[in-house]
Amino acid sequence: MTNKIRAALLGAGNRGALAYAPYALRYPQELEIVAVAEPMAERREAFVRDYGIRSEDAVADWRELLARPRLADAAIICTQDRMHTEPTLLALKQGYHVLLEKPMSPEPSECVAMEHAAREADRLLTICHVLRYTPFWAAVKRVLDDKRIGDIMSVQLSENVGFYHIAHSFVRGSWSRKDDSSPMILAKSCHDMDILSWLIDRECIRASSFGSLGHFRAENAPAGSAARCIDGCAVEASCAYSALKQYLDRPGWARYITSDSSRESVVQALREGPYGCCVYRCENDVVDHQVANFEFEGGVTATFSMSGFTHNISRSIQVMGTKGELRGYMEKRAFTVYDFVTGEQQEMTVAQSSSGHGGGDEGIVRSFLQEVRGYGSGREGLTSASASVRSHFMAFAAEESRLSGGKPVDLRELRSRHMSANVKSPS
Repeated sequence: MTNKIRAALLGAGNRGALAYAPYALRYPQELEIVAVAEPMAERREAFVRDYGIRSEDAVADWRELLARPRLADAAIICTQDRMHTEPTLLALKQGYHVLLEKPMSPEPSECVAMEHAAREADRLLTICHVLRYTPFWAAVKRVLDDKRIGDIMSVQLSENVGFYHIAHSFVRGSWSRKDDSSPMILAKSCHDMDILSWLIDRECIRASSFGSLGHFRAENAPAGSAARCIDGCAVEASCAYSALKQYLDRPGWARYITSDSSRESVVQALREGPYGCCVYRCENDVVDHQVANFEFEGGVTATFSMSGFTHNISRSIQVMGTKGELRGYMEKRAFTVYDFVTGEQQEMTVAQSSSGHGGGDEGIVRSFLQEVRGYGSGREGLTSASASVRSHFMAFAAEESRLSGGKPVDLRELRSRHMSANVKSPS
């Protein structure tokens, strides 16, 4: 019989309530959510109904939940980016294994502090780099580890954010300002930093980067545009970033701006909330396109490109080895392996998954539960804090380089700068 794991959820927003917690509904013999902390009453009450949580174990403030004696085996922490460190440190101190939404923190010293805290508490701290748990990236990793293309010499990875996705999340939405959340390369692309680190499996030693907020700026607002798309904007019909097209024509996106999917509620949200604002008149400051270059030990190089100006949301990769080459397309769930010696090309397709992020959302929860059940002193998970810190510092280095005009950044020096920084421990 499977040993059921009990968990508390801190943050019942999109990732907590829609990506990770549903595992408990699909596999109740494996996971039970016994408590929730969520500041929005409507979300909290809906979660209580869906998961049968006792009213006394549903609170607005996570501090109230963690002030009690430990009531579960694990804590799933899905608060906002800049609200990760304090609950994580306290949960670890109280003996919880922690599944933490990415990124760990926008502050390098806080990432290091959480890594150390997990080690000192002898608890799992698993970061939600969900791509590692997808059938696609797992298959790519197996081919590379089997040396099917020889030794890796260089990698090119592209993240196509999608014009509608960047407008929603990174222009109008919660990740539009780096001081409120994280820089784009961390908020969106720490998945990609993690994939590069995992596939290459060597220490990254140098990084350089260029990028900017090139388009979503006030000076690029078309003549005749209005402050809100719904307020008689003269160019709304011809604007690719129209909020009316985004949320009224694509009902799936409406759920992110209002809990009531009726047309009346969506219209009200567009009149009053941030998601109805003209994309050229928001207060956003994160980049809308960026490139980064990385050098790893042994001379292996990698390039990464992120752009919001794509027709779809997708990732593609090219891995060049000494004996062959791999080219893959995540959204197509397929990649090709080319053999230099035989000239053969093998097409590989992975299974479709109904879970989000190509199967990664469900995959990481399943893996985390297995790791909690079999936990032994010193064991780490596939996306442990120490693994995540390595890839986070790739993002920190790239952003530091971008802000300095592309000057290369030494990652070893960068990490040493933050190793001794003080982070206040929870009481």
